[in-house]
Amino acid sequence: MAKNKSVYVCSECGYESVKWYGKCPQCGEWNTMEEQAPVSAGKKSSTRSSNAVASVKRLSEISSDIEKRLMSGTEEFDRVLGGGIVEGSLILLSGDPGIGKSTILLQICQKLGEKHPILYISGEESARQIKLRANRLGVDTENLFVLAETDVATIVETIKIEKPDMVIIDSIQTMMLDDLSSNAGSVAQVRECTNIFMHLAKSYGIPIFIVGHVNKDGAIAGPKVLEHIVDTVLYFEGERNYSYRILRSAKNRFGSTNEIGVFEMTQEGLKEVQNPSLLMLSGRPKNTSGTCVACTMEGSRPILAEVQGLVTASGFGTPRRMSTGFDYNRMSMIIAVLEKRAGYFFNGMDSYLNVVGGLKLYEPAADLSVAMALLSSLKDAVVNENTLAFGEIGLAGEIRAVNNCEQRIQEAARLGFTKCVIPFHNYKSLSKSLKTNVDIIPVRTIRAAFEAVTE
Repeated sequence: MAKNKSVYVCSECGYESVKWYGKCPQCGEWNTMEEQAPVSAGKKSSTRSSNAVASVKRLSEISSDIEKRLMSGTEEFDRVLGGGIVEGSLILLSGDPGIGKSTILLQICQKLGEKHPILYISGEESARQIKLRANRLGVDTENLFVLAETDVATIVETIKIEKPDMVIIDSIQTMMLDDLSSNAGSVAQVRECTNIFMHLAKSYGIPIFIVGHVNKDGAIAGPKVLEHIVDTVLYFEGERNYSYRILRSAKNRFGSTNEIGVFEMTQEGLKEVQNPSLLMLSGRPKNTSGTCVACTMEGSRPILAEVQGLVTASGFGTPRRMSTGFDYNRMSMIIAVLEKRAGYFFNGMDSYLNVVGGLKLYEPAADLSVAMALLSSLKDAVVNENTLAFGEIGLAGEIRAVNNCEQRIQEAARLGFTKCVIPFHNYKSLSKSLKTNVDIIPVRTIRAAFEAVTE
């Protein structure tokens, strides 16, 4: 009788093969094929019957009632989820080690535990370790139940017996199925365990949070299919040198993926930041060149952030350029446009760019603020401290229109800014009252924008 041969599974997409490949034939990634022991024939079980018939419903017969949501008690967390935790949803929370994933989930248990029983399942910590962390965070609800277990079959039976209103799995990489011969954290284990939790959440209407680790590239560890199985994918971002944490949604079947939640890490745990703009602008220097305020839209919320630029003579043959919080290639493009179209030359000059507070600007509307900060440092000209600038820069040197212009100006006016430099094509759509309360300067080119904001 022939022995069962090992199989090779791609850690990125889950592709299986009986032989090893340097490059995965399905996703094209290199060095991702990992050897795994096959499932023994005695452990394979058929879950389907040849006589089984699926139940089919007409679209008109399906209820379209608004989904029920559980309020976590934390507005920033509920905002990212689209208004609360949907019953029967499977939510994946991912982030770097020590970023605060377990902390925020334990704090949510304190608020939800006032009315709902919660089952916290840990595969990494003992029950006593969770108790010590709960004491530090001030979590003392009577409705929080703790289970230190890694066997999925035992966990499923416990959930069916206890019937909690919410379940937390910390983490999915520690869960194991006895039917699979591979180790915990392998592609097959992570995929099959997540499938079981998905069916459990849908069948019993229990929202389940799954904590997932990330690899060295910042992606969720395990197969990419893991993100397709779950309903919502949340990323917890933040730099170790900053106390701020940003919760961002990469996928959400029940809400927008553009919303973010801002938290501050303290000794008592994570505290939500209701006004991120005010926090990001605190300590802003006055009468200093090389700084300009940008306004970016995160979902329906405008957030103001300070952009700082430093341009200085280079001591090397090739000038050095560095960007933090803003795309490096886009910064290089803006510098090229400033040289070619506006006549500001950066040859022989090192250029550094930084977004204060650890915030990352992905929106093209921040182009104008970046250009103003770099030009302000190059010419050593101070940008008026009460000035806000936003707009997309084209390769021809033009300032292109952006969306949500009125909301950005209203947020700036609320925080005390008196002058806004905006794209010319956005000016006509603004209300008359807004034009009266704020000094709005519409511009067509970069040079016109810089001359308007410098003192």
